[in-house]
Amino acid sequence: MSIKFRLTIMNFLQYAIWGAWLISLGAYLGGELSFSGRQIGSFFATMGIASLFMPAIMGIIADRWIPAQKLLGICHIIGAALLVVAAPQRDYLPLYSLILCSVMFYMPTISLSNSVAYNALTKSGLDTVKAFPPIRVWGTVGFICAMIAVDLLGFAQSSMQLYSSAVLGFILGVYSFTLPNCEVSKACKNQSWVDTLGLRAFMLFKQKKMAIFFVFSMLLGVSLQITNAFANDYLTNHFGVIDAYKGTFGVEHANILISLSQMSETLCILLIPFFLKRFGIKNVMLISMFAWVLRFGLLGTGNPGDGVWMLVLSMLVYGVAFDFFNISGSLYVDKETDPSIRSSAQGVFMIMTNGFGAFLGSYAAGEVVDIFGWPHSWFIFASYALAVGILFAIVFKYKHNQEIK
Repeated sequence: MSIKFRLTIMNFLQYAIWGAWLISLGAYLGGELSFSGRQIGSFFATMGIASLFMPAIMGIIADRWIPAQKLLGICHIIGAALLVVAAPQRDYLPLYSLILCSVMFYMPTISLSNSVAYNALTKSGLDTVKAFPPIRVWGTVGFICAMIAVDLLGFAQSSMQLYSSAVLGFILGVYSFTLPNCEVSKACKNQSWVDTLGLRAFMLFKQKKMAIFFVFSMLLGVSLQITNAFANDYLTNHFGVIDAYKGTFGVEHANILISLSQMSETLCILLIPFFLKRFGIKNVMLISMFAWVLRFGLLGTGNPGDGVWMLVLSMLVYGVAFDFFNISGSLYVDKETDPSIRSSAQGVFMIMTNGFGAFLGSYAAGEVVDIFGWPHSWFIFASYALAVGILFAIVFKYKHNQEIK
């Protein structure tokens, strides 16, 4: 097999493991297990907790001691084993603890799989900038395929979704050991822990413009896991008990309906270069923030019956909401930081969005759901996104003539 095809398989499985449970877990927790909104939110906050330190720790191990492809395999096998133990649990504390531990080993594999791909492509004499995106897009395809498969097999509201994810994890864990070797860096062995952990990048907070940007990254990161945690639960369990919507596609196949979000995501990536050149980074990020307003607002006003078009539109707008912030934000960080701390600065961006932001957002959203219920909670989330967007427009100063062309 060609190296591109081998890496395509790796990326497909990497994100299929996640897609098998990320979107459907909320429906299982809120339905069969009858967990509260706060409890459901806590499961999705585990990704924020893990993102704060596990990628950095595993990155150090991969750089200094264990080749990345082997560490990738080890992490997936351990994560899959923890999911197998977690699946039969029905009480909150043991299930939460095991999912947390599993996520601790899964989140670092995202960056590890990227490192393995970059290494293999470079060794083959290929341009990573040109060769990697067509490979990476198959990760999103894997995520979508897993979502749809779990739905059609009837696993979306049961613990079988965790077993499905575990099977895929074991397969990728074994497969990872067959990938090209990633050499341990001798330079990294001599590097200080401060540099290895990327702590110097936190000096960027001394710059007012970057400090404001990172704070708003965290505030917008609050929105990232809300629909992952509650959209399926909302469609399946809220509308599923209403006679007018029983048997509708949105209730019976919520995972497939939500998969339109990931399909939109793959298409919106292609629009970013045009929008960045035409409107500039600040405006592109504002578009993302107001797209989150539509994302939440349409979920609140739509329904699986005659209002299903609003749900579909909410799924489609997700690509703009997610990609325009994450990718344009990453480009901004890349442009505004010194090359010596560029990778570390990207780590800070991830910590603020997928770490602190996602952690706070998941717990806060759970509290909102418990207090205000559905569909009022969606309008509160929309109001929050609107407030963040308005504040960002006022506070963040950046001229378009300085943008990436």
